[in-house]
Amino acid sequence: MLGLLIGAIVTGWVGYMLYKKYKPQGVLLGAGIILMICTAVFGTGTILSAKQSTGVIWFDIFEAVKQLMSSRLAGLGLTIMSIGGFVRYMEQCGANQALVELSAAPLKWVKSPMIVMLVAYVIGHLVDIFVPSHAGLGLLLMLTVYPIMVNAGISKLTAVAVIATAKFTDIGPISSNAILAAHTAGLDPVTYFLQYQLPVVIVPIFVVGLAHYFVQPYWDKREGFAAVQDLAKENAVKEAEKEKAPVIYAFLPTLPLFLVIIFSPLFIKSIKMDVITAMLISTIVSMVFEFVRLRDIRPVMDNIMTFFDGMGKQFVAVVSLIICAETFAMGLVKVGAVDALIQGAQSAGLGLQATVVIISFIMVVCSFIMGSGNASFFAFAGLAPKIAAHLNVNPVLILLPMELTSGFGRCMSPITAAIVAISSIAGVSPFDVSKRVAIPVTLGLIAHIISMFVLFL
Repeated sequence: MLGLLIGAIVTGWVGYMLYKKYKPQGVLLGAGIILMICTAVFGTGTILSAKQSTGVIWFDIFEAVKQLMSSRLAGLGLTIMSIGGFVRYMEQCGANQALVELSAAPLKWVKSPMIVMLVAYVIGHLVDIFVPSHAGLGLLLMLTVYPIMVNAGISKLTAVAVIATAKFTDIGPISSNAILAAHTAGLDPVTYFLQYQLPVVIVPIFVVGLAHYFVQPYWDKREGFAAVQDLAKENAVKEAEKEKAPVIYAFLPTLPLFLVIIFSPLFIKSIKMDVITAMLISTIVSMVFEFVRLRDIRPVMDNIMTFFDGMGKQFVAVVSLIICAETFAMGLVKVGAVDALIQGAQSAGLGLQATVVIISFIMVVCSFIMGSGNASFFAFAGLAPKIAAHLNVNPVLILLPMELTSGFGRCMSPITAAIVAISSIAGVSPFDVSKRVAIPVTLGLIAHIISMFVLFL
């Protein structure tokens, strides 16, 4: 019980610090070390086994963190960094923009504003699979789809709300959250995506889109929106001045996904292809495309540095967060808080369905407060296997709702980086955007829980 009390106090402190916008890496790392210090002081658990111990319990704390860093950097961390490098290279050569523009082309032929909105919503979710960054996807859609929507007679707030919810699902085998969930569950990311993520998000995606169709006109009417159809003209000069990549470049961002799906246990079993290898192959193929287009080897060789720049940014923003969050989760386990929590749940007689509902609620709240689906999921993902073991179920049944609901909470938060960024471009308040998406995302969350119950629980 002492371990649970200590864990609750430290977790409360973490929540307060994150609410005050302290950097999550420092807060989570410090909290994990504090929990392990408490473990050593109060004797509520062991830091390392006798075989792994340094011989001094205080050094064991940092040895445990070192072992965690080593395993994550060599495996999951390298996967996420390679994805970040490839995405950065796709941005630099214009391939991501080519993909979005090609996807958005049909919108120009649609006359009904609400149909334009729904088509833009669907395009956002299709491109979501290939662009793992919420902010990156939002900015791409603001560049391409947003002017078309506003020019069709859709209000700025409605357009931004639709773009904000283009990634509430956070799905795909190259999403950092999905990769962490798959690794923790002992699954291949492609298998996790096709067998678990995809079936359970289809209904929520439909529900959120349908809710937009009815909710956004209500808000427009209430706020006295009058259509202004000249935004496309305002952007025409900027777009004309900007050199665009060839249309065939739209194929490049999709290449890694095709490689990992085709050469996976679901299709061609005789050839193994992991995400890192797919990213490297796709990057080299992209360099060949660039050489053919530019006819100059120097910029092609120079621009490869954007790949490593992207890797470095992913380490700073994502991999460091995973390591620090898992240190916090490890501290909760070592201090005995998780054991006490599980014993309490066992005494309360909570089953799998009740546990999933509670976990989903916790993840939504944490993501809303933090403004980040990564921070909340990374902080608690390490606890899922232990909860699953207590319930005697596959860990993926705990990880799946945790991972997906973190995206729901993030999309409703006015402090989410992506929402702040796209709101500033449109010149609207992120709090108004949060208000606009609240009903659709809440309905989508309910649909998600029901889908989980029907399909897996």
